[in-house]
Amino acid sequence: MQAIFYCFDARLPITLCPLKQSHKQHHIIDNRDTVGVLVTNLGTPAAPTPGAVREYLAEFLSDRRVVDTLPRPLWWLILHGIILRTRPSKSARNYRRIWTPEGSPLLVISKRQVAALQSLLDEKSSATVRVALGMRYQKPSLREALERLHAGGVRRLLILPLYPQYSAATTASTFDAIAREMQGWRWVPTLRFIHGYHDDEGYILALCQSIRSAWAERAPAERLLFSFHGLPVHHIESGDPYHDQCQTTARRVCERLSLDDGQWAISFQSRVGRQEWLTPHTDELLRKWGKEGIKSVDVICPGFSTDCIETLEEIEIRARETFCSAGGGVFRYIPGLNDRPEHIRALADLVRAHAGDWLNK
Repeated sequence: MQAIFYCFDARLPITLCPLKQSHKQHHIIDNRDTVGVLVTNLGTPAAPTPGAVREYLAEFLSDRRVVDTLPRPLWWLILHGIILRTRPSKSARNYRRIWTPEGSPLLVISKRQVAALQSLLDEKSSATVRVALGMRYQKPSLREALERLHAGGVRRLLILPLYPQYSAATTASTFDAIAREMQGWRWVPTLRFIHGYHDDEGYILALCQSIRSAWAERAPAERLLFSFHGLPVHHIESGDPYHDQCQTTARRVCERLSLDDGQWAISFQSRVGRQEWLTPHTDELLRKWGKEGIKSVDVICPGFSTDCIETLEEIEIRARETFCSAGGGVFRYIPGLNDRPEHIRALADLVRAHAGDWLNK
């Protein structure tokens, strides 16, 4: 039966035809026993070239969660008139120093993490689990990952951002992006979101095991430095818990390793711009230690779940140069947790804890 609707002037009838049978083929399958797990990370340029880096930085630095102090028109002029004209070439050179034959370390390792997590969840879960990887910026995008899960009929979705310490600039930005992607969906899945795991027992044990493994190969250094990604101070003053969570992570690890306060320290890396950032700064602290004649230092970056340019180039290469050129002795970077078995087990436990009854058919 046809339905007739009228415009406000009651003179222009609009005929709505009955739903054709062929439209039914576009309905999404409802796999109620399938649980989707979306693993997310920051992202990476597609290639170590100025053009690819420019595209990445344009997306990253346009995020209101990342740059939130300047009026948008002014920031747009600075970003496109200065930063994207000068920074990509330098950043591309840095990426080339750590690029692998397989591609960006962050993406290559992230794919291994997702594959290992899928395998472990398949082994331990009675329900069907589909794990997908989506990057906040660039490829594979959050949109692509969500569409794959959606097309597969996933009606229950757990989001796992690989940021142990919560920050609005990373974790909340991921939530924003996912929410925007789903605004056009007719059928939104049931969502659960892991907003951090800075004090999770499995994560702390994985960090301890990675440090012990390094110490098994060579004796512990005179100092152990926990280098976290920096954050503008005004983010903390606005209520971001990131700084406190970094402190908690480091203390929990040191308690398990039975380290005295004089044996370890916390610092913050990767600052940019002229605004005030969290201190002490990693490069400045290492330079100070070098001048003091510290004989050896071990550096670990617990906030990075996957080795990337911030760990492999900024720490393992440049921080080493800073420390040694200032008079320091032996420098060792302790690799990220990456796809170490204890790290994947910790992530799988996080998924099981937050998915709960979803994983039981």
